[in-house]
Amino acid sequence: MIELRNLTKSFRTPNGRKMLFKDVNAIFPEGKNIGILGRNGAGKSTLLRIMGGIDYPDYGQVITNERISWPMGLASGFQGSMTGRENAEFICGIHGIWGTARQKVLDRVQDFAEIGNYFNAPVKSYSSGMRSRLAFGLSISVDFDCYLVDEVMSVGDAHFKHKCEQIIAERRKSANFIIVAHAMQQLKKNCDVGIYLGPEGLQIYDTVEEAIEVYQQGIPKPKVQLQNRAAQALKA
Repeated sequence: MIELRNLTKSFRTPNGRKMLFKDVNAIFPEGKNIGILGRNGAGKSTLLRIMGGIDYPDYGQVITNERISWPMGLASGFQGSMTGRENAEFICGIHGIWGTARQKVLDRVQDFAEIGNYFNAPVKSYSSGMRSRLAFGLSISVDFDCYLVDEVMSVGDAHFKHKCEQIIAERRKSANFIIVAHAMQQLKKNCDVGIYLGPEGLQIYDTVEEAIEVYQQGIPKPKVQLQNRAAQALKA
């Protein structure tokens, strides 16, 4: 069970305070994979960070009896002077993973990331792609009831994207996912239920297809399409 109770979050900007959420109350459907949609700036990534304990609301709370991951692929959380292995060991310690269980996680991370000897090199020496591989590998190598995914499947080469999709499909057998993505096919493939963050606030739909339809209705038509229509009208 995941419940948002009176969740409120705002940010200070040069033009005043921007309110993302105000007194949001919602109960997420249990046992479902959920896709979150919304225009840029709607608060999708912020909501995931709050649910994953990376960020905090102004007030209100997330109530759950599940083990929720940090947002999968959050590479900015690494300490640059520490190696990939040391960062993985540190995060294992935070989650109470020690001994043979920790070694199992480290082996999974190293195998998935495919960064070779860089696993024992400082993270500040990594490329952005290597950071993404390490971050995703670490996220998926720890057992959670619910995994938070924020656009990570849009990062990296085709081989890496395919690995991400494969392991998510495997983990869906025993865990659930909450996914933020702009790729509609990814959401249709991986999600059952849809959440739309729009002008009316947070709305939950019975199917992800319904949420996608509402989201797409609110997207402005590209100017090039309007120009093409005007040109066709003149030709007629």
